[in-house]
Amino acid sequence: MILADKIIELRKKNGLSQEELAEKLGVSRQAVSKWEGAQSVPDIQRILEMSRLFGVSTDYLLKDDMDFGSEAITESAAESDSPLRRVDMETASAFLAFRRNWAPRIALAVFLLIISPVALIMLGAFSEYGVLDISDNAAGGIGVIILLLLVAGAVSIFIIYGMKNQPYEFLEKENIDTAYGVTGMVREYKERCAAVCSTQIVLGVVLCILSVLPLFGALCVTENELVILLCVCLLMVIVAVGVVFLVLAGMNRGAANMLLQEGDYSREEKKRNRLTSTAAGVYWLLVTAGFLAWSFVTGAWNRTWIVWPVAGVLFPAVMAVVGAIRSKNEN
Repeated sequence: MILADKIIELRKKNGLSQEELAEKLGVSRQAVSKWEGAQSVPDIQRILEMSRLFGVSTDYLLKDDMDFGSEAITESAAESDSPLRRVDMETASAFLAFRRNWAPRIALAVFLLIISPVALIMLGAFSEYGVLDISDNAAGGIGVIILLLLVAGAVSIFIIYGMKNQPYEFLEKENIDTAYGVTGMVREYKERCAAVCSTQIVLGVVLCILSVLPLFGALCVTENELVILLCVCLLMVIVAVGVVFLVLAGMNRGAANMLLQEGDYSREEKKRNRLTSTAAGVYWLLVTAGFLAWSFVTGAWNRTWIVWPVAGVLFPAVMAVVGAIRSKNEN
């Protein structure tokens, strides 16, 4: 029995007409008629309301009975020899809500990581050019403390997110099967978010591109190193804000794509992403280690910041090489 049949059965058991059910759910009679004719699927809010109204679980409403026949077997399940983990409406809705709630926190963590060297650069510059009456060692020490505190805060957010995300990790790594109605609900969610996500992506890209304007502007009008260093700090802050918008969009779009198994989370991409993710993690760990080693050995904290923009420019090239190696191995 599918959702449409269950709505009909439960409505009649409770002595309700289509008009009466529609009134209780705040929808039109035509909407109820389409649900019962399997022409459309109610959204998650209406599912929850029907669950309370009829006194049944959402799991009962959304899970097709095993005798429904071959139509209940999705294309993804048919293509796999091993059984796939099934995602029901409740799990899908909880995952979308989880990602939506955590997107601002992850964006904040990334923001903190990007701006973490700013205080170190500024304090070093203020000390060197006499803006602050502070020794180079004190400026470097305070700057490193601030950097480590910001990094620790960001890492804490990532760790907590990782722990809470454990029940959903399989969505990113494994092929899945979705219950009746999940695909339609997720596509509707993705369409609702499309305009906001597109705006966030445009803002993020534009800010990252324009972030160099203060630095280039300063280079055109002055040779004062203090001003140039402050413009570098401003560049990093603008980039950080731009990346916040990109993370917000990516978290929400990525959640929908995981459930739909589209884009970066298609079956083929899931296999490829394992190597890419590992390579990216190793790359940024090496960059961080190189930055700290160079800075501590030379003590030139006001200059070693150059590691970050250079690493950012080289990162796409490194990923391109990894992708080429991956493609060669696949062939």
